[in-house]
Amino acid sequence: MSDSQELPTAQPAETGTGTLFTLLAACGFAAVSTFTVIATKQGVSLAALLMWRYVIGAAVMVTFVTTRNYPRMPWRETVRFLVLGGGGQALLVGMALSSLRYVTPATLAFLFATYPAWVTLVQIVRGAERLTARRLAALALSLGGIVVISGAPLAAASENSNVRIGLALALGAAMVYGMYIPLMQWMQKSHPVAVTSAYAKIGSAFCFLIWALSNQTVSANFTSTAWMAIAGLALFSTVLPSVFFLMGLMRLGPVRTAIVSSVEPFLTAMLAAVVFGQSITSNILIGGAMIVAAVVLLQFKRERVA
Repeated sequence: MSDSQELPTAQPAETGTGTLFTLLAACGFAAVSTFTVIATKQGVSLAALLMWRYVIGAAVMVTFVTTRNYPRMPWRETVRFLVLGGGGQALLVGMALSSLRYVTPATLAFLFATYPAWVTLVQIVRGAERLTARRLAALALSLGGIVVISGAPLAAASENSNVRIGLALALGAAMVYGMYIPLMQWMQKSHPVAVTSAYAKIGSAFCFLIWALSNQTVSANFTSTAWMAIAGLALFSTVLPSVFFLMGLMRLGPVRTAIVSSVEPFLTAMLAAVVFGQSITSNILIGGAMIVAAVVLLQFKRERVA
């Protein structure tokens, strides 16, 4: 990844707009686990669920793109978004949700939400972004808030080998996401977000179709409740947030986007409280306040251009 592709420092208006887009994306992504739990409780396998999630998402995005007069993308870059964008997304989503077979959602949330640290590390190694005191403080606040919300579930992890598999999958997904976000910024360039998102969805749909075919779980014989959960997962938690996320990413850059996105565990906990009747603990409120403080800190003052 060439440093020449790095975007200029965001202007205040772009920073505010980018933060709004990223928060909207976080709202959609926060509902993933809720929709997944609802669908799997209705007997839908994870492979089939993810296949339909991205098949429907890809169909919606392709339909939208074909109704617009977007310029044709060079075939080499098309392949990049199909293989790297779609394949990378399929890999991190598959790893994260597969970990739920071995660990609790709280453990997954804690480990996966470490991805802002991995994004920061990647950007520092690339020399693409500066690690300022403000960003470091915001990163510490967001990670601290995540620990408070999840109650540091790793401390209670047993020596069970299955638990270790789940921990490895969850942490591996966070590391993949930490590399995926800068990769998408580098590939995005000036391409329309809707077009690149459509190609990435097609690539992911193909990957999950192969997975569902390999374990013979391709099916459409689901309950109406399951189909509503799948539709919600495809539209509200896939199509819309992926577009919003890329729009935020191109305005904020990888590190700021990752830190703002760390609000997801808080939103996930609040949604679970509403849908499943789970209690809203003081840890959730305190951790959420810490994450909000991190987001506000990033907006407080524009950084100087070196």
